[in-house]
Amino acid sequence: MATSSQNTDWTGRYFHIDQILDTPGPRTDPSFLAGDGVKDFLRKQAKILVIGAGGLGCEILANLALTGFKDIHVIDMDTIDISNLNRQFLFRSKDVGKSKAIVAAEFIMKRVPGVTVTPYFGKIQDKDDDYYMQFNLIICGLDSVEARRWINATLVNLVDPENPESLKPLIDGGTEGFKGQARVILPTITSCYECSLDMLNKPTAFPICTIANTPRLPEHCIEWASVLEWPRVQGDKKLDTDDPEHIGWLFNVASKRAKEFHIEGVTWSLTQGVVKNIIPAIASTNAIIAAYLNNYFMLIGTEGVYSYTFEHEKRDDCPVCGGESLELTISSEFTVEQLIEILVEKQDIQIKKPSLSTPTQSIYLQAPPQLEEATRPNLTKKMSELVPPGGEVTVTASTLPFSLSLRITYN
Repeated sequence: MATSSQNTDWTGRYFHIDQILDTPGPRTDPSFLAGDGVKDFLRKQAKILVIGAGGLGCEILANLALTGFKDIHVIDMDTIDISNLNRQFLFRSKDVGKSKAIVAAEFIMKRVPGVTVTPYFGKIQDKDDDYYMQFNLIICGLDSVEARRWINATLVNLVDPENPESLKPLIDGGTEGFKGQARVILPTITSCYECSLDMLNKPTAFPICTIANTPRLPEHCIEWASVLEWPRVQGDKKLDTDDPEHIGWLFNVASKRAKEFHIEGVTWSLTQGVVKNIIPAIASTNAIIAAYLNNYFMLIGTEGVYSYTFEHEKRDDCPVCGGESLELTISSEFTVEQLIEILVEKQDIQIKKPSLSTPTQSIYLQAPPQLEEATRPNLTKKMSELVPPGGEVTVTASTLPFSLSLRITYN
């Protein structure tokens, strides 16, 4: 565990923040008790977890340390890439290849006396419920929808109505280019992340037939190189998207294909962006979003600075915090395979590799291989043959710590 070598505050450190903590304002909650109590909690008792030490995470860590929080933990599974250095200001050239969490923790403690930042280089899924129970607040600066859904469901499942301490507020933020959003989630009280899944942009996917036969965009050429040519030429060798040699191979192959089809625009940076699914990031957007704490705050800065704030509502059929089954009407001719395609693509569901079952039978299981093989013949069967009208189907996925209950009706 990394620790700070100094434990003293400099003169006037809290002058500005104390203006807020010493006096309640017109927008403070009635339960907010200004004065020494809240300052003591913030500086001596509060334990904060930051998930993600990238563009947004760097801003969040700096804000927390300079605000006066003394006990901060940070999780990130990524290492530092040279492309991070233009905006992730806690890192330097000498840090390339090192753990983001560890380097960020060391930098914060070196620059802000008295702060202890404990890093963890790994996945959030590595930690159990007891780990998350120790924190007073969890702040996400993630670039992964799957990781957000996982931590959201985990915190909702932690809540025990008999134990108020089990409710862990979650602040979630995200940025893409000039756009950004921030929101506060109180598990089981406000709408959760899953409730607003349909607001996400649909992931970009290129049909195999297009990239294989009729490429029109530079992205098609890059996808062809990574999805089709790499396994054909390299065999079982795993593609490492952080290896410059691998990216270089893809770039060269994609460039040749682009030339063949008279397509311009294949570059090294685009190749890296496509295969790593890199989202455009701008430092100023990260800074703005890291500073806002609303139920839902959205920044759109493409044609000037514009912000819009609104409150999400809970979904009764949310699989995480709702409790009711999700009604789904499909054709009586739909096969199991077609239903799976809907579950993957539907905006308010988006479950990758779903497994389906009913209280009496397994319809299709993605794993283990023996059960997948045993249930594979059901993929071509009609759902109406397996589930009666109004019947319930349970949907699970290995990447998500919750199940979705579907009530199937036919038209």
